[in-house]
Amino acid sequence: MLQPKKVKYRRRQKGRMKGNAQRGNQLAFGSFGIKSLQSHWITGRQLEAARQAVTRYMKREGQIWIRVFPDKPITKKPAEVRMGKGKGAPEGFVVPVTPGRIIIEAEGVPLEIAREALRLAAQKLPVTTKFIVRRDYAE
Repeated sequence: MLQPKKVKYRRRQKGRMKGNAQRGNQLAFGSFGIKSLQSHWITGRQLEAARQAVTRYMKREGQIWIRVFPDKPITKKPAEVRMGKGKGAPEGFVVPVTPGRIIIEAEGVPLEIAREALRLAAQKLPVTTKFIVRRDYAE
């Protein structure tokens, strides 16, 4: 599961996810990718499930890149606890994803295999995504 080895602060504010992705919105490594069309928090578990789906379908051929990393700690208070008494304990890590952000890239497999592999990965994620191909890609 993806998570940082060390964080400077254990607890962080929620923040707001306004607007579109300003960086990480172009294919950088692979010829194929999935691009987010919504704002959402993606957990390390969801990213790991998507990674496994891609590598299994591609039969460990080609190469994949996960372009996001969950480094935002999320806290949760236990069930049935009264209001107040401070912020809850850290529970896991998420990455805030805004529309336009590339989540996963793939390379080294034919177009149809990449399309299906990334479709399977997109099913594991809480955002709607779009399959994209590099502009200068030729089969």
